[in-house]
Amino acid sequence: MSRVKALCFDVDGTLADTDDYAVARVANILQRVPLMSARRAARVARQIVMGAESPVNAAYGWLDRMGLDGTLASIKGTNEPLPDDHEPHAMVPDVKEMLDILVKRYPMSTISTGSGPRVEAFLEHYQVRDHFTCVVTAQTTPRMKPFPDPLFHAAKAMGVSPEQCLMIGDTTVDMRTAVAAGAQSVGVLCGFGKEDELRRRGAGLILKTTSDLLGVLCPEDDPLESESAVPETQEEPA
Repeated sequence: MSRVKALCFDVDGTLADTDDYAVARVANILQRVPLMSARRAARVARQIVMGAESPVNAAYGWLDRMGLDGTLASIKGTNEPLPDDHEPHAMVPDVKEMLDILVKRYPMSTISTGSGPRVEAFLEHYQVRDHFTCVVTAQTTPRMKPFPDPLFHAAKAMGVSPEQCLMIGDTTVDMRTAVAAGAQSVGVLCGFGKEDELRRRGAGLILKTTSDLLGVLCPEDDPLESESAVPETQEEPA
């Protein structure tokens, strides 16, 4: 971690607790497919959320494989304002306290496949928007994660090279983005990903929850007394 000069955080499952929202969002995407009923879309969406590398990216990928790139483009291009009664998702426990400390040490950005208004509203609600130099969303770059474009964009905004960035996320898509960009990566287990999948896709470190990052980067400033890294499982000799 010695070459880390900037931090890139995924949002859903990493900063925000969004399991139920992800199911609804994927279901909405799938309902745009011809002959896909709302009931079937909801059922398939839950299966995707529980078993896919990244729920939203998996749905986008499925549309792409089905040749429905026009539908995909229309979804990705949507940046509608939020309704007046929109309520931001809960923040993963202790994340705000962690961000309040890390911002004093590192430039930070978020990299999400979510819409700009939703991500901005979430960060504003928890009074951490000013902590982030750059907020990368689905509409920011031509290609989303797992392509490296979003991380390249964030690195440029923060004035560092991609190799100096640390990508923190809960899915293998986040890990693949880091690998593609030449960045370092940390996987967290408070979202959608599983430990073995995250390690297999290049996670340099696995943490039980996002706030444990403070114990890794700034242990002397960690009031949360995080348990930090999850030890890699060693296979028993035959």
